[in-house]
Amino acid sequence: MEHQQIATALAQVPELKGWEPESYSIERLGGLTNLVFKVSRGGDSYIVRIPGEGTEWYIDRSVESHNARVAADIKVSAEVLYSDPAEGVMVSRFLGGTETMSPAAFKSRTGSPGRAGQALALLHNSGKEFGFRFELFAMIDEYLRVLGDLGVVLPDGYHEVVKEAQNIREILASKKSLPLVPCHCDPLSENFLDDGEKMWIVDWEYSGMNDPLWDLGDLSVEAEFTEEQDLELLSAYWGGEPPAEILGRMVIYKAMCDLLWTLWGLIQYGNQNPAEDFWAYSIGRFDRCKRLMSSPAFTEHLRAVDDGRLYE
Repeated sequence: MEHQQIATALAQVPELKGWEPESYSIERLGGLTNLVFKVSRGGDSYIVRIPGEGTEWYIDRSVESHNARVAADIKVSAEVLYSDPAEGVMVSRFLGGTETMSPAAFKSRTGSPGRAGQALALLHNSGKEFGFRFELFAMIDEYLRVLGDLGVVLPDGYHEVVKEAQNIREILASKKSLPLVPCHCDPLSENFLDDGEKMWIVDWEYSGMNDPLWDLGDLSVEAEFTEEQDLELLSAYWGGEPPAEILGRMVIYKAMCDLLWTLWGLIQYGNQNPAEDFWAYSIGRFDRCKRLMSSPAFTEHLRAVDDGRLYE
């Protein structure tokens, strides 16, 4: 079935219409919720993405298609050659000469956190508009609704942590933040491809207009950055030493992204996604969120944001 879907998708791309199934090779790549394939013939390669079962519950494929094309136009992502918003199938150019990043790769590849910061700055400062507004607390509410429909039990203490997060919500809402900009919103390490000079970003399922510090905080968490890597990322992004308020917002979003993706992981668990143990994934993220929010340093970062005057 997957081979037929790949052949059907390739037939929609003018430059690939002549590709008969027996003429190309197919290689399965990574992907937690989708099926991702590298299709190659001769020296040409393309990526075909087939959406995972159940993703239509929480992903708007028409928004993703629009945002992916915008990201490609500003040269931060791969060119999209075909996208079917109804089915969610997408064909894009393969970015050769790159390494798919991981926490270990971000540690071993010199300058990679800085290149990621530069890529995010290119995206955020593009002046472009993404469809959809990524609203953290509204998404938490929506994910809770989906989990209710799935009948998934939340981990002990989750609602108490959400209640504590309301104070953070009020502080963020009381401050004039940076203007909403096009954001990736799901910057897993694996969504960054590094060629040693430029960092590319792929996979725009969750993208939308957002506070730009979300992307930096989320990447820091996903890539397991040290404080030194955080500073390299943020300094490259900011173009110099960042103000305490900016660092504080980034750290706050580190906690909030763990809070949100705990629920996302529980949805995967409820959908019986076999890609990994999503219950353990969710509990791990929830525990990390609680540790950060209870640390003295977190209180200081929250105070820096609350006291900040940068955007007022």
